[in-house]
Amino acid sequence: MSTTDLAPVPAMASRRRPPALREWLAPAIPGSPLLSWLGPLLVTALAAYLRFDRLATPKTVVFDETYYAKDALALLRFGWEHNTVEGADKMLIADPDAHIWGSGPAFVAHPPFGKWMIAIGEWMFGATPFGWRFMPALIGTLSVLILCRLARRMTGSTLLGCAAGLLLALDGLAFVTSRAALLDVFVMFWVLAGFACLVNDRDRSRRVLAERIEQGRTSVYGPFLAHGWRWGAGVCLGLACATKWTGVFYVAAFGLMTVLWDYGARRAAGVRAPLQGTMLLEAVPAFVQIVVAGLLAYLATWWGWIFKPGGWGRGEVSGNPLWRPFEAMPKLWRYHSEMLGFHTGLDAKHPYQSWPWDWPILRRPVAFFYTEPKGACGAATRCSREILGIGTPALWWGALVALVVVAFIWLILRDWRAGAILLGFLAGWLTWFPSAFADRTMFLFYATPLIPFMVLAVVLVLGYLIGPAPASAAGAHAARSGESGRDAGPALPPPASADGPPALPWDPPAGASPALAPYDEHGPYDQHDPYDQHSAYDQHGAYDQHAPFDERGAPASSQTAGARRLIGAAAAGAFLLVVLANFAYFHPILSAQTIPYEDWQARMWFDRWV
Repeated sequence: MSTTDLAPVPAMASRRRPPALREWLAPAIPGSPLLSWLGPLLVTALAAYLRFDRLATPKTVVFDETYYAKDALALLRFGWEHNTVEGADKMLIADPDAHIWGSGPAFVAHPPFGKWMIAIGEWMFGATPFGWRFMPALIGTLSVLILCRLARRMTGSTLLGCAAGLLLALDGLAFVTSRAALLDVFVMFWVLAGFACLVNDRDRSRRVLAERIEQGRTSVYGPFLAHGWRWGAGVCLGLACATKWTGVFYVAAFGLMTVLWDYGARRAAGVRAPLQGTMLLEAVPAFVQIVVAGLLAYLATWWGWIFKPGGWGRGEVSGNPLWRPFEAMPKLWRYHSEMLGFHTGLDAKHPYQSWPWDWPILRRPVAFFYTEPKGACGAATRCSREILGIGTPALWWGALVALVVVAFIWLILRDWRAGAILLGFLAGWLTWFPSAFADRTMFLFYATPLIPFMVLAVVLVLGYLIGPAPASAAGAHAARSGESGRDAGPALPPPASADGPPALPWDPPAGASPALAPYDEHGPYDQHDPYDQHSAYDQHGAYDQHAPFDERGAPASSQTAGARRLIGAAAAGAFLLVVLANFAYFHPILSAQTIPYEDWQARMWFDRWV
């Protein structure tokens, strides 16, 4: 399980103990609070412009919009999905108020919540292309803001947080799925929101844990912690499942991850019985907060089918509204069995289907829309308009490298962020493999929920590449709290010893570190001798979450640190520019712009992309 709070304890550690346990467990995020919001909001504004610009183009039903736009409209009118007449798509394009309804309810393969979200836009703007694409565009935009703030919290850098949001804003697949009435962008949003809630809860709960231990409000098992943000995570992950069932894999993965985080926090705080305390005081509440709350949120999205008569398999309803949920549960269970049978038996061939091992390399994208308008390119004899569901190649192929590096960062440095990012990616990728082996039909856009974790992997690697600011790298010792204008934080790792963490290329030479002080992992915090110097490793070898990126450095010359930081920043900036240029180059075939056929063909880098 990917978490770094369980890393083995180094025999010797080079660090000075912070004056408070709170600084030990949950160091404050550096930087200006104003800029921490202003930067992400500016990036979000750019994402909003990209997603809402020409949102109603093309004025037609695009790919699977043929299912979800009409299902959303049916939910508004009936409370459940309804059959439509033949030619309903063309009728809606001609007249948003057209009567498109056939006879009886429709069987659907996905839960209703994603379609309820699409229905909000149709309720506001009518059953038009803009109406059914409004909420995907809004949700895709808000995902950028959440990722900015999440990446800032995980790296301690507003700049890296903004870089993460910018990369998501410039990804082709996230862009396309944010401009079409499909479900996958909603799954991405709710999984990302749930993950952000859990990371926020990790910081806040460790802070409360430290405060209560320092105040003596504890026992041999440690104090009880409320973990309020986990209720939000449970609801968000439940809504991801209520959009597509693939959200359940994130529930399982993140649920186990939080238990391991809890155990690591208690052990790091010196709780005498951390495992027992975790199981007794946190594991059961975590199950209720994440699983039970998620289940209730999931069931609540079926309210139209539960309370209104006529839905698929629902039939008549009880005259007593209070009895209807209980009456509906056996029928809802049978309905879910039918849905499961549909998914397990879906093996129809499709020209744009692909397998999950194809997704990271973008082997087979999806043509959401393609036409060749006559005489629309001036002198050109042939024109093309396309919406190609494909990720920005520079980002996706760069993320492949970053994910490999992140795996080594977790294995070698036990950085909890690397473990969490890998877990989020694998929970949404490897879980498709069994279905692929069973020849289930699937498409590249199913990978949309993976994109934020790919971006986080890239940003984490960029942060390691940039390294610490030279201002704090000039001195041999980090300033103690109160000795400078700001609290000092952990530095880069000390040189490796036989029992300690491995050395990094930019570590100071052996012998440059001050005296080492032993650390006993089982003793309470206040029983340990003061440390001579901060290290980026906590007492369990876990890399401090802000160490590589904020203004905290190792004992090295400012010239060396500054040169490395300059080179790293230049490389990171170059990567962002390459992604920006790559997205701009592909933008015409992501947004249905009319271009000469030769220009379209130049963007088809591989035969499998056509």
